[in-house]
Amino acid sequence: MIIMMNRKRHIKKLLLLCALFFAAACFAQENKKPHISLRDSTDGAFDLSDYIIDANGFVPVPYIITEPALGGFGGALIPVFIKKRPPYIDSIKGEQKITPIAPDITGGAGMYTVNGSWFTGLFRSGTFVKSRIKYIAGGGLGSINMNYYRTIPDKGEKEFEFNINAYTATLQAIRRIGYSHWYAGLKYFFVSTDVKYKGGGDTPVFVKPIEYNSIVSQLGAIVELDNRDNVFTPDRGMKLHIDGIRSDNFFGSDYNYWRMNYYTYMYRPLTKKLIGGLRIDGQQTFGDVPFYLLPYIDMRGVAANRYQGKADILSELEFRWDFYRRWSIMLYSGAGKAFDEWSDFGSAKWVLSYGTGFRYLIARKFNLRMGIDLAKGPDTWAYYIVFGSNWLK
Repeated sequence: MIIMMNRKRHIKKLLLLCALFFAAACFAQENKKPHISLRDSTDGAFDLSDYIIDANGFVPVPYIITEPALGGFGGALIPVFIKKRPPYIDSIKGEQKITPIAPDITGGAGMYTVNGSWFTGLFRSGTFVKSRIKYIAGGGLGSINMNYYRTIPDKGEKEFEFNINAYTATLQAIRRIGYSHWYAGLKYFFVSTDVKYKGGGDTPVFVKPIEYNSIVSQLGAIVELDNRDNVFTPDRGMKLHIDGIRSDNFFGSDYNYWRMNYYTYMYRPLTKKLIGGLRIDGQQTFGDVPFYLLPYIDMRGVAANRYQGKADILSELEFRWDFYRRWSIMLYSGAGKAFDEWSDFGSAKWVLSYGTGFRYLIARKFNLRMGIDLAKGPDTWAYYIVFGSNWLK
């Protein structure tokens, strides 16, 4: 009975959140122009560019959650406001240099899945143009039901079910270095968790007593290169990111450890209608890391937290063929490993995935494409609704 009452209370929260965003949508509609065309003037195709611009940037995005680790099905409402920014125009040695600025994005999220997981949150990414600082801020609270896997001596691999109640906040600010595409700055992350083991039998030995109720508070530095031609669905350019984050008692954390994340996304036109993409992503931790924050292989077709270790590295290759007007076909494949020490890399299991999908250019003026991916991992098939790009760190 208590569980049902709590679940009803969470549903009421989600309904209230939806009502608030519906009111925001109505407000945006009242201030829009009398008529907003959903047809592009260049080709007459269905297009949301003018709607996004003229409706004060408001886009109510209903989303189907297909993550296998969250039960495989659920729903979310993600209202976002998009504000387009004019580019930087700098004069360097008598020549003009134009650098695109990512649009400001403000939004919220409310989600619920069939395994009883729920989450509500707010987020914003934007740019202080005069200071040339890009920032990200967000926070939320939720209750997540998720399985973790460990290999037990004499028993093999076992599945352990947990419920994690958490509220979290993050803040990141990076400043452009001169007139280049390089940025550097700081990142802060906070999460307070209440963990419950939901499986039968004894408490898992890999969970330390402190991990059932604890705080993670961490601060670190970021260096980033980003010269992609678009933040939603790039056609060319690259993003290179390296960060080092410290969790420490000095910041109010219950843990002392380091975490490093390095990744790159590269895009290049191979022909007029064929775009190639490469992703390389790795994480490394040193010290006392809670089990639910260990690195894991994050690829399409692989359930979140399915393959964990103190380090991981993966790569994905994808191709987008713009075969007819606004329609595209996707092909992709990836491979990765999770392990505890680099000396274990050779013996660690390769995790492979592959799949296909499609995209539709839904907002030409933002180069924003949406579609669906179908992926096969080592354990299951999975499908994903994609807004922009699947690579969104």
